[in-house]
Amino acid sequence: MDTLIEVNSVSKVYKLYNHPMDRVKEVFSKKKYHRKFHAVDNMSLNVKRGETVGIIGKNGSGKSTLLKMITGVLTPTSGSIDVKGNISALLELGAGFNGDLSGLENIYLNGTLLGYSKEYVEKSLDAILEFADIGEFIHQPVKTYSSGMFVRLAFAIAININPEILIVDEALSVGDMRFQQKCYRKIREIKKNGTVLFVSHDTGVLASFCDRIIWMDGGRIFKEGRPDKILDEYQAFMSYDIKEMQAVTSYSAEIDNEISGESNSSFSNSKAQAFGNGDGFFQSIRLLNYESGHVATTVTGGDQVLIDFSLNIKKDIDMPILGFTLKDALGSPVIVTNSHFEKKSLQPFKGGQVYHFQFSMSFPYLRSGKYSLDIAFANGTYQAHEQVQWINDALIIVVRDPRPYQEGRGYLVPQGIEINQIL
Repeated sequence: MDTLIEVNSVSKVYKLYNHPMDRVKEVFSKKKYHRKFHAVDNMSLNVKRGETVGIIGKNGSGKSTLLKMITGVLTPTSGSIDVKGNISALLELGAGFNGDLSGLENIYLNGTLLGYSKEYVEKSLDAILEFADIGEFIHQPVKTYSSGMFVRLAFAIAININPEILIVDEALSVGDMRFQQKCYRKIREIKKNGTVLFVSHDTGVLASFCDRIIWMDGGRIFKEGRPDKILDEYQAFMSYDIKEMQAVTSYSAEIDNEISGESNSSFSNSKAQAFGNGDGFFQSIRLLNYESGHVATTVTGGDQVLIDFSLNIKKDIDMPILGFTLKDALGSPVIVTNSHFEKKSLQPFKGGQVYHFQFSMSFPYLRSGKYSLDIAFANGTYQAHEQVQWINDALIIVVRDPRPYQEGRGYLVPQGIEINQIL
């Protein structure tokens, strides 16, 4: 396959000043008042025809700057970029649009900016209007458009001029689900003969579309490789802020002394919010792989897992109830269960003792992404109880779904959940 994009030792350096007047001072002085910031630092990259490449990295890692240099919006400070073939890009929402012109007028304006003649744009006009599907709003000034209408029109223009290279920078996150699906179907068509560069925080989309993932950090390529390998490590990094794959102790929350009576920060890799009456607290919480017994950094549907935790009891708890809730990225419950639901009667807890328990289950098939786990224990009956301690977002669980077609998510109660005390 021939190479469509060659990035050779490219850097983009900005001068940062503490005060606006420092720019003027520097003109008339030999003293430097600026410090250099390398948005992209000596980066090289080749992308071949027919390849779909995902670019990931935390905010400020240089992803958008790289794409803008590839599209010609920005000029590199040093190095060279060679692009073969016509590019269509969705970078910032509304980029290249004149807010006072109508949607129809902006179609011709964008076509001109992309290097196409009026006659070529007119041939694609019907396909653009049909894809955008914004009705009579096409004759209204685009400054009156919602963000969703903006991205509909922008993507319709970008996708229907038959680009050899399509570059998308998070733009599709604005559209509604039906429009997103329509866009992804069109991207699959482009993949057959063209090249796609994707910047997205949606790891499910990247895993589904991309042949290769480039992980940027500090303006450089930190790692690159197959999606299944890079995305797992990246998700763990974003969840726990570690670059090297380490055994993650998961949770021991930094709880106010008013609640727990003492600090557990020596175990902490994350901070979580907790509340309760102070009669006890979670001493440790971990997600374990059942077969290996090791801490699970990522989970796939069907994996046998253990939610392993210990309780430090301050005062006697006569009627303990244990439970957890698994939530998606929007905070919606995916799994809700407790010892009452599972018909598991627990013996009273004695003050001054530490108790060890595990929830055991086959993890459900969920869409790729990050999920959070709330965990709690209470004293009383299910209908009338007092919360001893509830911890919001005690664990961040990274889920990878290898299925090519992902089923919708709902409120799930997996079969066969067990809860056992570990003696």
